[in-house]
Formats: sequence, C-alpha cells, structure tokens
Amino acid sequence: MTSPLADPDCPRCSGTGWVRVADGAAGAAVACECRKTRLGPALLASAGVPPRYARCTFENFETRRGREVHQVLAQARAACEQYVDNYFSLEGRTDNGLILIGRPGVGKTHLAVATLKQLVEKYQVRGRFLDFSSFLMRLQATFDPSSPESKHQLLDPVLDAELLVFDELAAQKPTPFVQDLLYLIINGRYSGRKPTIFTTNFLLKEEKSAPAPRGGEEFTTPHAFDLSRRESRHDLLSERLPVALVSRIREIARPIEIAAEDFRPQVRQRRLESIS
Repeated sequence: MTSPLADPDCPRCSGTGWVRVADGAAGAAVACECRKTRLGPALLASAGVPPRYARCTFENFETRRGREVHQVLAQARAACEQYVDNYFSLEGRTDNGLILIGRPGVGKTHLAVATLKQLVEKYQVRGRFLDFSSFLMRLQATFDPSSPESKHQLLDPVLDAELLVFDELAAQKPTPFVQDLLYLIINGRYSGRKPTIFTTNFLLKEEKSAPAPRGGEEFTTPHAFDLSRRESRHDLLSERLPVALVSRIREIARPIEIAAEDFRPQVRQRRLESIS
C-alpha cells in the first residue's frame, strides 16, 4: 500500500515509505529516505505556525540594530541553535525547553519558530505552535453545545505534541479560568516530560543563581536579567501566574532574556523609505 508521505515512484520502497533491511532473521522495516524528505514539510504544515511567521529561520533572524550587530541578539540566536544541536543525545531526547523573555518586537517568536522548524527538518520532530489567545477563544466556543469542536479535540494535540511552542505566555488577563487552563497545559507537559518553548514579555523572579534544568544539564544565560528597569511588580511572571506554575517553568525551561529594543518601528520605516 502506498503512503502519502512517500514518493510513489521511489525505486527503493515502491511508494510504501518503508524498506526492509537484513537483521539475521526476517528483516526489519526502516523509513525510506523519500519518506524523510516528504515527512518534514508535512510535519511543518501540521504544526500550525501562523503565516506571518512561516518564513522565520535562524538565517534571516536580524541581529543588526542600525549599523552594529547587537550582541544580545546574536547570543540568543546561538543559544537556540545550540538547543537544536543538543536536542538528542546518547541518553535520548531532552525534556528541557526554553523560555525567551523580552519586550515586544525583539524577535522572541521568530527565534521560537526558527527552533521549531529546524527541529522538524533535522529530526522530524512532531511540533506544534500554540497561539494561546486564539486557542482560548476556540476553547471557550466549545462550551456551546452546537460547537463543531470538542474540548479534547483542541487540548489533546497541545498536550501530546513532542515539542510545543507556547507563544506569549501570561499575555492574557489571569482570570481563574485562564489560570486553570494554563495549569492543565503546563503541568500536563511537565508530568509527561515533553519539552516546551515559551515566549513571554514578563520577567522571571530574581535569583542569585538559577537552578540547572531537570536532568542536571547546565546552561549559560546569554544576558543577565536586569530587574532594575521594570516599572512595576506586574512585569514579573510570578505576578501573572501561580507560584507552582512558575516553579515548574523554571525547572524545565532554560531562560534566555533578549534585552533589546523593539525593532518593528525600524522595519516600518524601511518599508516606507522603499516605497517613497
């Protein structure tokens, strides 16, 4: 039987996506190269990355602000690339994630998507992008008996994804319903040891030294947290989420703060200059 993920004209597998290799007995089936070639694009298509971010890569992540390379941006990109390189080891897949922290417009989502795409292309990881604001609206719509979607149809792919990109953590008003939903998602992935990449505008609680992520793996943070520039306590993630959730996030996600300015006004200005 042919597979939609295989080349129907492939001479190695005849379109099945699998080839048999000798193992001293009846033989074992392994994925054909044509399946790997087609599987990456199929996994990307099913990851739910919004069209605006579909072309985000490490290569086109802009590290320049004006005439100079912004060191913090270059270090943040390097840290995400390192995460991809270390995703698999002799011990298996990592269960640690990342949390990209910074003001709006510094490139957090770009780097998160670039990391997801690279993992899909390199390792055929089954990833998913979660736009929590849209997800929240769709989930609330399931309360209507006439809804075509059920709660489980929406939640299961988020909980089961091998890698989840959770964009704009804590951006929504922390109502009891939102906090319960966040706990369900984050604690579910925490318990299942499934890596998650978060982006957020809110700072983690200041500590003299951050604990190593679960498993003992040590990381170097590209930029120290500068809590002196926060305007109010509401800039802290711990003021938006329950302490138990922040504790779990700190345990399973490597913090990377991108202490840079919003680049979007510069992009808009360049566009205006190009058409003037």
